[in-house]
Amino acid sequence: MSMKKLVAPLVLLAALGLAGCNNPFAGPSEVDLEAKAVKLARDTAKGGYELLTVAELKKWQDEGKAMLIVDTMPFEDSYKKNHIPDAVQFLFPIPDMPEWKMTETGDKSEQDFEKLLGPDKDRPLVFYCGFVKCTRSHNGAVWARKLGYSKVYRLPGGIVAWKEAGYPVKSIN
Repeated sequence: MSMKKLVAPLVLLAALGLAGCNNPFAGPSEVDLEAKAVKLARDTAKGGYELLTVAELKKWQDEGKAMLIVDTMPFEDSYKKNHIPDAVQFLFPIPDMPEWKMTETGDKSEQDFEKLLGPDKDRPLVFYCGFVKCTRSHNGAVWARKLGYSKVYRLPGGIVAWKEAGYPVKSIN
């Protein structure tokens, strides 16, 4: 057997061996996933809102469900480039915002936010940002609950998960 024929299977076996738990190239570790999942669960419980997957949101859209989708990322750097169809934009910061700060919301007030959400406190509201680790959507959902809205959802995977699922995006030229 030639050296090339011996090396190829060994390289393949080594690569497969690297696919185990300690492979830094295999994706996030279980410890990292667990930490993110627990943080998401705690944020959700603390915020008093529900979670929604991109597949669930797409199904709601396809069914024509009456709802408001809110993109909580910066207009110029994100929303303008791509956003979920029918989403409106309202900026929220990444760090927790226990008190309203207009400097963190693009100079918009709590009243501006409530006006955007509308008078129907039972209409489903879906908040998203970039990806699971981003917490702008958490802040938006928390503030909607503070204002008395009852059907508040957060799309934790955000626009990244939406695009990874192959769903359409809109942009503003």
